[in-house]
Amino acid sequence: MRFPPWGGEGWGFLNYDTPKSLAQKPLPALPREGIAQALSFPPLKFLLTLDYGPWTSPPANIPLQPANFPLVNFMMRAYFYPALIYPIFHPGKQITATMHVKNLQQQFKHLIKPALIFSILFGWIGLASAQTVPAKSPMYEQASEVSGLIIQYGQDMDAIRSFYSPYTSIDGYENQSVQTSPEERKRLNDIGNEYLEKLKQSDFDNMSIYGKVDYTLLKKQIVFDLGAIKLDDDEYNKITAYIPFADEIYQLEKKRRRGISLDGQEVALELNNIIKEVNTAQASFASVKSLDMPLARKGKAAVLGLKSRLKSFYDFYNGYDPAFTWWIPKPYQKLDTALDKYATLLLSKGKINTTQKPDSSGIKGVPVGHDELVRQLKAEMIPYSPEELIKLANKEFAFCDKEMLKASNEMGFGNDWHKALEKVKNSYVPAGKQPEAILKLYNDALTFIKGHDLITIPPLAEETWGMTMMTPQQQLVNPFFLGGSEIIISYPTNTMDEADKLMSMRGNNPYFSRGTVQHELLPGHNLQFFMNSRYKSYRNMFYTPFWIEGWSLYWELLLYDQGFAQTPEQRIGMLFWRMHRCARIIFSLNYHLGNWTPQQCIDFLVDRVGHERANAEGEVRRSFQGGYSPLYQVAYLTGGLQLMSLKREMVDGGKMTYKQFHDAIIKENTMPIEMVRATLINQALTRDFTTQWKFYDFGR
Repeated sequence: MRFPPWGGEGWGFLNYDTPKSLAQKPLPALPREGIAQALSFPPLKFLLTLDYGPWTSPPANIPLQPANFPLVNFMMRAYFYPALIYPIFHPGKQITATMHVKNLQQQFKHLIKPALIFSILFGWIGLASAQTVPAKSPMYEQASEVSGLIIQYGQDMDAIRSFYSPYTSIDGYENQSVQTSPEERKRLNDIGNEYLEKLKQSDFDNMSIYGKVDYTLLKKQIVFDLGAIKLDDDEYNKITAYIPFADEIYQLEKKRRRGISLDGQEVALELNNIIKEVNTAQASFASVKSLDMPLARKGKAAVLGLKSRLKSFYDFYNGYDPAFTWWIPKPYQKLDTALDKYATLLLSKGKINTTQKPDSSGIKGVPVGHDELVRQLKAEMIPYSPEELIKLANKEFAFCDKEMLKASNEMGFGNDWHKALEKVKNSYVPAGKQPEAILKLYNDALTFIKGHDLITIPPLAEETWGMTMMTPQQQLVNPFFLGGSEIIISYPTNTMDEADKLMSMRGNNPYFSRGTVQHELLPGHNLQFFMNSRYKSYRNMFYTPFWIEGWSLYWELLLYDQGFAQTPEQRIGMLFWRMHRCARIIFSLNYHLGNWTPQQCIDFLVDRVGHERANAEGEVRRSFQGGYSPLYQVAYLTGGLQLMSLKREMVDGGKMTYKQFHDAIIKENTMPIEMVRATLINQALTRDFTTQWKFYDFGR
């Protein structure tokens, strides 16, 4: 009998000195890769002493945790008792065991016989020896020691947001998300700090790796939320001078929450006074030449939020309280109109102050700068600088160049890969035929994936993915198809100009689409959509594009390496998108560093990747004006390369099969890839863990 190759790290030596100490202390746990989970008989006390031979002294003791024993589904509390069972084993070595039984009749009256203990214990070891990777307890497919706290935190924060937001219908069940009030921000801040304290009080050291990962993620999320609340508060404080009437409206809404009886005549007088304050503030603000656009947007949001809160207050009492209904409608309507006009004025004075260099693109964004990029990368657990990521992208681009030249030569175009790309683009299907072409490409990809036994695809996921067509308006921002619960197909419509129709068809030709259908459907975004709602859905709080987009992009990289692209045309189609993802890192980071203009970004996509110009313009507009974070375009290839690095470690290293690897990842739900890795390798985490995984080998 041989012990399975767990990797040899993290083994502990378990021993205590006296029976008295053993009776008082729980058994220190084996690591996740340990022998097995022990019997769940509370009266049973036994001693496991692990001896590894090659070591002159044993490693440090390791605490007992249920997740460290994945081979059975139940837990136990075990206590040492001297010299009952001594299994001796070492990874990769022959297992030998001896059993020493002392005074069994006295120690185990009315309990299970020692032979049964022996057979069960070594039956588990035999089961372990048949596995390449230890199975995970089903409990940890859905929960951890911290998952309840995560759910409670999310619900508590939502409860605060809901309660302190205006109710926009009389029945009180619909609410509206608006600019937060000072009172709401204070309560959100209180909740965040309360949960940080709860985390401090938790027993981190005795958690499973899944609990430690969730601890790390929740702490990171709370710190992020507290930072966002402070930023919101700081920005709000900069516009309070323009809304001196805000507190009076907040106080009216506060009375509405508990249905406090009001004097209609007094409320009417109060509303008339607020109208005067709004008109005075508006007249004063008219002399302001301009306002930084973020503050102008904040001012408009604050005033419209007050308008919604006033409506919530009015709807609650009007028609139900006779005195209120008599006095309030007219002053309410005047105040509502005044707030609306003032919100429009506030935004009209907004001016985009940007470091972006002037150009002819008509695209105007706001580069965030080096320091903000570094801050966001740290928050996403990416331990590289923007400059290092640009270097990474250029190295990956060089690989694509070599592969593209090979394919171009095979097609008879020599080193002029642009001509080879033109031939591929002109392979588009006629208008109206794209949906059936997409279906064929989907079936090709899924047949390949199943044939190589790469991942488990639930039959219901195959049955229920949908298909829709993208509107012409959407195609201006996103000229290619999208995915999620369904695939959204981008192709010409009758309302487009002829030139735009042709560019749409060329940009969505079958060879380009072949490389990305699985990105949008199965096992990409559609499988994420399916699985995220069924496994550890509480982790949706930890959304990151490096997992969402990285997972889907990873499948493009993996299938290329697996030989899914068999012809040079198919390789060019997949390489086009790979070059596109390299280009996204290069142009988006150079833009936010202040090095490039939007027009330079467009030209780079056309000249270096081979995009149609209209498609390149849509891509750049989407990147800088589409509401995406500065790192979103970086996340595709970076996240994909993180997963490829993890695949080399776990699959190429012989620790997992492809199916085990992919099934494990997709069931962990969204989170930074470094935390996915932590669950797979049972990484030793600390309470104050910070990113440290250098996943890219620049010398490779």
